[in-house]
Amino acid sequence: MTEVTSNAPAEGARASELGPVARFLKATELDTRMLGMVGALLIIWIGFHILSNGLFLTPRNLWNLSVQSSSVAVMATGMVLVIVTRNIDLSVGSLLGFVGMIMGATQAVILPRIMGFPLGDPTIWIIALAAGLAVGLAIGAFQGFLIAYLAIPSFIVTLGGLLVWRGAAWWVTSGQTIAPMDATFRLMGGGPGGAIGASWSWIVGLVACAAVILMLLSGRAQRKRFKFPLRPVWAEVFLAVVACAVILGAVWVANSYPWPAGTVRRYAEANNITIPEGGLFIPHGIAVPVLMAITAGIIMTFITTRTRFGRYVFAIGGNPEAAELAGINTRWVTMKVFMLMGLLASFSAAISTARLNASTNAQGTLDELLVIAAAVIGGTSLAGGVGTVAGAMLGAVLMQSLQSGMVLLGVDTPLQNIVVGMVLVVAVWLDTLYRRRAQ
Repeated sequence: MTEVTSNAPAEGARASELGPVARFLKATELDTRMLGMVGALLIIWIGFHILSNGLFLTPRNLWNLSVQSSSVAVMATGMVLVIVTRNIDLSVGSLLGFVGMIMGATQAVILPRIMGFPLGDPTIWIIALAAGLAVGLAIGAFQGFLIAYLAIPSFIVTLGGLLVWRGAAWWVTSGQTIAPMDATFRLMGGGPGGAIGASWSWIVGLVACAAVILMLLSGRAQRKRFKFPLRPVWAEVFLAVVACAVILGAVWVANSYPWPAGTVRRYAEANNITIPEGGLFIPHGIAVPVLMAITAGIIMTFITTRTRFGRYVFAIGGNPEAAELAGINTRWVTMKVFMLMGLLASFSAAISTARLNASTNAQGTLDELLVIAAAVIGGTSLAGGVGTVAGAMLGAVLMQSLQSGMVLLGVDTPLQNIVVGMVLVVAVWLDTLYRRRAQ
C-alpha cells in the first residue's frame, strides 16, 4: 500500500493543474466517448419526447424500445469483433431471415406435419432453436473459411451472402409466410407472456446491483494486489450509486408498463380472478429478449476482455502482420470470429421470429446496416483494433431510438432511411477525427 501512495503528492500536484471536469474524469476513469454517446442518446430522447407531446419517454414506449433493440444489439456484439479484425459482414440481415425461416419451418411444418410431433410438444421449440443455431454456426464457419483461408475479401464474401441467404430464405418455403410459432418459442419475443413480471424483475435488478458492487470491490482488490494506482473512494462510491440507480430505474420503468386490458381480462377469466372497478394492474417487467441481449453483452464482454481469444482479436486488428509474427493463428481466429457472428445472428433470428410470431421473407431486411451502424456509432473503428461491446449495444439503442421517435412523429420510411444514413456517415467522420487527435 505504501508503494501505491508514495507518489501521491506529485499526483495531487498534477491533478490540481487540471480543471474540475478533467479531475472528475481522471478520478472516475470514465470513457469520454461513451459519455458522449450517453449524452447524445439523452438529447435524442428529450427531443423526441418534446416533439411527440410527451409520448416518447413513457413506460410503454421505452419498454417497446428495449424489445425492438434486442435483436440488433445481440448482432452488434458480434459485429464489434468482425470490424475490430478489419473485416465486415454484410450478410447478417439475410442470415437472420434465412435462419428465422429454418426455425419457423422446423416448428410449424417439419416436426408436426412431417415427423408427427404433437402440437405443444415441449421439445419442438428446443429442436427448432438448435436447428437454427446449427445452421447459423455452419454458415458463419463457411463464410469465415472463405475469408480466412481462401483470402477472399470479407466485403465480397458477405455481399454474396447477403444475396444468397436472402434467396435461400425464399426458397425454403417458396415465398410463403410460416406461422404461428410454438407457444414456448414465442416467449423469446417479449409480450405479456415473454416478460418475467415485477417480482423477478426486482430480483434481477438487485442481483445486478450486487454484481456491480462486487466487480468494483474486486477491481480495487486487484489494483492493491498489483500495486496499481487506486481510484478515490468517492469515485468508487459514485460509480456504484450511478450504476445501481440506472439498473433500478430501468426495472421501475419495465414494471410501470401494464398488460393490455384484453390480456388482463382473459388472464382473470382463466384464473377466476375478479377484476376490481379501477382495473387490474399487472406489470410486464423485464422482457425475455432484453435479458437475452444483456446476457449476450455480458458474455461477449467477458470474451473480448478476459480471454486469450479476445486479446488475439484485438491484436490482429491492431497489426495483422505483427500478430502473425507473434505466433497467433490469425486465419483460425478470423474464422472463429465469423462463426461467432453466425451464432449471434441465429439468436437474433429467434428473437425476431418469436416477436413476429411468424417467419417472413422480409425478415431482417437492412438489419445489416443497423448492426454496422450500431457498432460504429458505439466506438468501433473501421480501421480495426478498437471497439467495445457496451458501446455497440448502446449504439443499437440509439439507432432504434431514432427509428422509434420518427415513427411516433409520423416520418415517412424513406426519410427515416435518409436520417439513419446521415447518422452513420457522421459517426464515421467523428471516429476519423478522434483517431487523428489520438495520433
